[in-house]
Amino acid sequence: MTLSQARRRAGDIRTELREHDYRYYVLDRPTVSDEEYDRLFDQLRGLETDFPVLITPDSPTQKVGGTPLDKFRKYTHREQMLSLQKAHSVEQFAQFHERWSEALGPDFAMVVEPKLDGLAIELVYENGLLVTAATRGDGITGEDVTSNVRTIRSVPLHLRRAAPPRLEVRAEIVLLREDLRTLNERLVAEGEAPFANPRNAAAGSIRQLDPRVTSSRKLELYCHGAGTLDGREITTQTEILGKLAAWGLRTNPDWRTVRSPEDVSAYFSVMDTKRNDLPYEIDGVVVKIDSLASQRELGAVARSPRWAVAFKFRAHEGNTRLREVVFQVGRTGAVTPVASLDPVSIGGVIVRHASLHNEDQIRSLGLKVGDVVVVRRAGDVIPDVVSVVVDARTGGETDIQFPKRCPSCGDGLARAEGEAAHRCPNVACPARLAESIKHFASKRAMNIEGLGDKWIEILLAKGLIRHFSDLFDLSADDLLKLDRQGEKLAAKLVASIDRSRRIPLARFIFALGIRLVGERTAQLLALHFGSLERFLGADHEALLHVEEVGPTVAEAIVEYLSDKRNRSEIARLLKKGISPFAETAKGGTALAGKTLVVTGTLPTLSRGEAEEMIRRHGGKVTGSVSKNTSYVVVGESPGSKLDKAKELGIETLDESGLRKLVGK
Repeated sequence: MTLSQARRRAGDIRTELREHDYRYYVLDRPTVSDEEYDRLFDQLRGLETDFPVLITPDSPTQKVGGTPLDKFRKYTHREQMLSLQKAHSVEQFAQFHERWSEALGPDFAMVVEPKLDGLAIELVYENGLLVTAATRGDGITGEDVTSNVRTIRSVPLHLRRAAPPRLEVRAEIVLLREDLRTLNERLVAEGEAPFANPRNAAAGSIRQLDPRVTSSRKLELYCHGAGTLDGREITTQTEILGKLAAWGLRTNPDWRTVRSPEDVSAYFSVMDTKRNDLPYEIDGVVVKIDSLASQRELGAVARSPRWAVAFKFRAHEGNTRLREVVFQVGRTGAVTPVASLDPVSIGGVIVRHASLHNEDQIRSLGLKVGDVVVVRRAGDVIPDVVSVVVDARTGGETDIQFPKRCPSCGDGLARAEGEAAHRCPNVACPARLAESIKHFASKRAMNIEGLGDKWIEILLAKGLIRHFSDLFDLSADDLLKLDRQGEKLAAKLVASIDRSRRIPLARFIFALGIRLVGERTAQLLALHFGSLERFLGADHEALLHVEEVGPTVAEAIVEYLSDKRNRSEIARLLKKGISPFAETAKGGTALAGKTLVVTGTLPTLSRGEAEEMIRRHGGKVTGSVSKNTSYVVVGESPGSKLDKAKELGIETLDESGLRKLVGK
C-alpha cells in the first residue's frame, strides 16, 4: 500500500470510528458489534504503525495513556465555572421559583436533569479539536488535565459537523456503579483504601499524574452546558443540549423541559424512585431557567448563578459517635481500621460500623475515639466516616493508636513504599487464614452452603482445618463432635461441601484469593485460558494477553502461582476431587454478542448465579436497561427496570426462559 492509499484509508476509518462513537455514546444506538469496532480500530493502528506520518492528534488511536506528568499546570477559565445553590425540600425549591417568577413573570420554561455525583470539568474545543480539559478548581482557576481526559472513550477528540470556532463545554466525569465496585474490589485487594463515592473516584482517577492509570479506569462523560460559544446565536438551554449532541457530545438522556413547579416536583419524585436503578450515582436534580436571556437578566450571586438550583435528594448521611476502632486483618494481610459507632439510621439502613481504610485517613480526619462523626452511605459503597464535628468535642476524646504489631499473630506490621496499607507478613497468621477460608467458601466462590464465618472459626479453633483442602476431609462424625451440631445439619454440610467439588473455573480462580484478582478478572482469565491446566501454566507475557489484565495484575498472578505452597494446595484440592470445568468460549453460544440485565428475585437462581450462567454462555451482563439491552431477565419485584424494558420494547425472560435460551 502506498502512502497516498494509506492516508485515504486511514481517513475513512477515522470517520467511520467517530460515527460509531457518536451512535454508541450520544444516540445510544450502536450499529456495529464491539468485535467489528475493534477490527476497524486495529486496522487504523496498523496503518499508523506502518506510516507514522499519518498519526494525528485527534485520531481515535491517541486515546491512550501517554508519558507521566511531573505536575498539573494551572488553567484560568475564560468564563467562571459556577457552583449551584441548593434546595433540600419542596418548600425551599418553591422559594427559588417564586423569586424567578417575580423577575420573569409567571410563565417560563425550565430544564431539569439528573445531578450526577461526579467531577465537574470543562472541555475546550477550537475549530472542532479538543485542545484543553480542566477541572473547575475554585471556579476561576483549575488544573489542566487534558492528557488524562483524552483517554476517556466518550470524550470526542474531534467534533462532528460545523462546531463553533471556540466551544467551552461544561460537563461531569463519572464512574459507573458497576465500574466503581470493580475498582474498589481491586483497591481493597491491593490493601489500598476504596473510594467512598463516585465523585472521589472520578477526581482521584483524573488527577493521576500517569495518564495510563486514568486510561485503565472506565470513566464516562456527560455534558450539560456551555461557557463560551463563539460564533453561535443560541437562545435556550434546550438548544444548547441539542447542539452538544449534534456536535457529538453525550448529554444525559433523562433531561426534560418543564413549565411549572409541579412539573419539577413530579420529575424529582420520578428520579428519586429510579435513582438506584441508574448506572451512575445521582444526588438530586438540577433545575435551570431555559432562556439564556433570562439567565443573563438574573445573573449570579457570589459564585452561584441565580438562574439554577440543585434540588437535592434526602442525604444519605448521619451524625453519630465513634465508640471504638477495631483493627481487622484481611486475607492479604492488610490491616484495616473499622469504626464501631452508636447505631444511626442512614437512608433507611441502621449503620453500626464504617470503614476508616488506613492510618493516613485517620490522621487526615484528625479523628479521636469519642468524636461525633459524619457517616455517609452511598449506593452499594460501604459506609464511610467523612468528617469530624470538631465543635462537639468535650475534651474527653482520646487519640487513636495504629498498632505496630499484628492484632492476630503479633508479628510486626510492614508498610511497603508507595502503599497506604500496613500488612501482616505472616502467611500462617490465624486471622489471614480465617479470612482466606471464609473467602474460599463464600457464595460467590466455592459456594459451600451452611459453612458460615462462625463455623469456620470453630473448625479452625478445634484444629479440624488448616488449609482449603482440609474442608474436603471433614466427615459427619467430625462435625458431630462440635457443640450445637445435630446429625441432620452435619449431613447437610458434608453434602454441601461435596457438591462444591464441581465448580466453574472462574469461581475456582476467584476462590483461591489471588491478590488483585476479583470476580471480573477471574471470569476473563477463565474465558481466555479455558482450562485450569492452561491457567496454571501461564507466564507473565501470556497473562498480558488477557482482556483487562495489566502488568501489575499479571505480576500478582505469577507471584501466587510461583509459590510452592500455593501450588501444593491446588494439587491437594485436585487430588480430593475438586473439578473446575472449562467456561464456554466467548461467542460460542446463543448469547454470544447479547447484553442482558437481571432484575428481581428469581425462583431458584440467585442473581449472581443467573449472571454467571449468562457469562458462561457468551453473554454480557449490565446493571441498567438501555437500547443496547438484548433481554431483561425478570423475577419477583423487578422495579423500574421492567418498566424501562417495556418502554423500549425489549424482550423479557423469566428464569425458565433464560434456561431454555441457554439450553439448560
